[in-house]
Amino acid sequence: MKKVVIGLLVAIVVVIAAALIVPAFIPVDVYKRQIVAGIEEATGRPARIDGDFRLSVLPRVEFVAGKVSLGNAKGGRAETMLSLDRLTVRVGVFPLLSGNLEIDALVAERPLINLEVDKSGRPNWDFGKGGKAAPGGGGETGSASRGGPGLSGLKLGDVRLVDGRVTYTDLASGAQHEVGKINLQVALPSLDSPMRAEGSVVWNKEPLNLTAVLSRPNALMAGQGTDIDIRLASGPVKFSFKGKAATGKVNTLAGHIDLDVPSVRKLAAWAGSPLNAPGSGLGPLRITGDLDAKGGLVAFRKAKLSLDAMSGTGDLSIDARGRKPVVVASLKVGQLDLNPYLPPESAPAKTAVPAPAPASSAGKGGAGDWSDEPIDLSGLNAADATLDLGVEGIAVRKIKVGPSKLKVNLKNGTLVSDLTEMALYEGTGKARITTAAAGNSATVAMTAELSKFKANPFLRDAMDLDRIEGTANATVSLNTRGRTQREMVSALDGNGKIAFVNGAIKGINLAAMVRNIGSAFLDSASGKAQQTDFSEMGGTFQIRNGILSNNDLQLLSPLMRVTGKGTVDLPQRRIDYRIEPKAVASLKGQGGKTDASGVAVPVIVKGPWHDITYAPDLAGALGNIAKDPKSLDALKKLIPGLGGKDSGGTDSEKTPAPSPLDPLKQLFGR
Repeated sequence: MKKVVIGLLVAIVVVIAAALIVPAFIPVDVYKRQIVAGIEEATGRPARIDGDFRLSVLPRVEFVAGKVSLGNAKGGRAETMLSLDRLTVRVGVFPLLSGNLEIDALVAERPLINLEVDKSGRPNWDFGKGGKAAPGGGGETGSASRGGPGLSGLKLGDVRLVDGRVTYTDLASGAQHEVGKINLQVALPSLDSPMRAEGSVVWNKEPLNLTAVLSRPNALMAGQGTDIDIRLASGPVKFSFKGKAATGKVNTLAGHIDLDVPSVRKLAAWAGSPLNAPGSGLGPLRITGDLDAKGGLVAFRKAKLSLDAMSGTGDLSIDARGRKPVVVASLKVGQLDLNPYLPPESAPAKTAVPAPAPASSAGKGGAGDWSDEPIDLSGLNAADATLDLGVEGIAVRKIKVGPSKLKVNLKNGTLVSDLTEMALYEGTGKARITTAAAGNSATVAMTAELSKFKANPFLRDAMDLDRIEGTANATVSLNTRGRTQREMVSALDGNGKIAFVNGAIKGINLAAMVRNIGSAFLDSASGKAQQTDFSEMGGTFQIRNGILSNNDLQLLSPLMRVTGKGTVDLPQRRIDYRIEPKAVASLKGQGGKTDASGVAVPVIVKGPWHDITYAPDLAGALGNIAKDPKSLDALKKLIPGLGGKDSGGTDSEKTPAPSPLDPLKQLFGR
């Protein structure tokens, strides 16, 4: 037994001596050539080690190589795919004998990795059949199949990547990206203990810091779950995730996320995809919530989202397993202000100073114009979506909508928005808007029912029209298409009905016409407000190519009936309308007869929206009286003294016989 023990000790000494002495008799270049040949055989690319080279076995296997490079794919733009100044590898020998792999050091200094995609779409990291299959290929490969060290005993000591750089070039699309100053350090005492990785890179002149902790790497490798903590921080974005991760047929991730973006626009520009969206919005973005990801299906629960001044809560899911993402969301949002995302409105048009005219133009406002800014709806094709939104309020341009419920369906580039409930200027309403991207144009169709809303603030905010007061009900059906706001207004078609109650038309006093035509069209310089009160007013309209026409306007008020017809040129923002007010001997407004007898004095309403003028059509008034002489009798009943009367004096003092034109002179204040 003693001899056996001595024999074993001698054998061990001989093996150790051989490991120390034999490398001294074999030139280093032999190992160098063998390593280079092995790399070339495996990759099919030329490899070089042009710097210093050292190899030792005991007390650990140590490999040091300088100026290492691997050639690029044939036809590549860069000369090499991989190069580095120095590579240092140290592996414990004795752990290898027990089947464990302990990497004491793995340090890559100043590596440069050039990733390229050629014009056919093939990446240069696809080595294809460049290398030969390992002996016995087709069965298990790697250390496990040869009885070598497995990953179960893997330990990582000083693992670092120092001052690296990665470039990416896509020759097909022309895209180019570069990540520089890459510094990364990984520590792994064992696969059953936490692995920690931390480092930093510089991308597009912005530093990005990374920290990641994986609690049990061996559990993740075995298809089980483990705790994970990831944090990214840079100027444009901060992101953190803390939860569990698992691998398998479907990789899963579940935990809490926190995304903080100071500016969405700056983030997109930093990422190489600057946003050309109009407006000043897309600033600060914050998302927090519980993430549950299974493969391409990602769900956010108890999510809190804020963008610019808007905020909301709810649930959101994204299914990215198909041709395009599918988004399903149920959200409650506060004030939804869309103005920061809209193009600026055109500046007021410069108009010549109009010549003085007897017609009234009271209540002038600033002129406006439609926008020629292109409308880009290409984003509607980016995803399909089903959204259920409850909002406290919506602001679009000057229009303000109160608490509302909105259901949105986006499918194949067509967006259908159903406002099932809407609070609108102290009234209510519902609407459906269908928007689609059709090539370079946009198509929009809308149906709406509005009830008991305040007309003046609504028309003022929607159309810069400040001439009508009252409570209104309306139904509208519209459709249009175009590339800009101006084109869409010019192509507008549709129809509708509107009715006002207990209101007024500002800028003219039609009732005053039965007493003094001059005061009805008082010059605005006098500062005296003019308006026509009514109990009921309404009619229907049709729109063709942006021209709104109405032929059945009716206005009812005590002592007054009004009919009207005309057009509104929406593209030119002008009105051309004829109103026929009729003074009647009836105090009944709402529910009164529209055909009550009386004298009609037509009024011409025309001009740009911001400078509407009103002028009496005296010839039309004379024509109406000539057609219906009895209308003067009705007018005399309405206005005592019209047409003259006996004064009761002597014959010489009596007024001469009245002329048939005297009543008209009195009517018009002549």
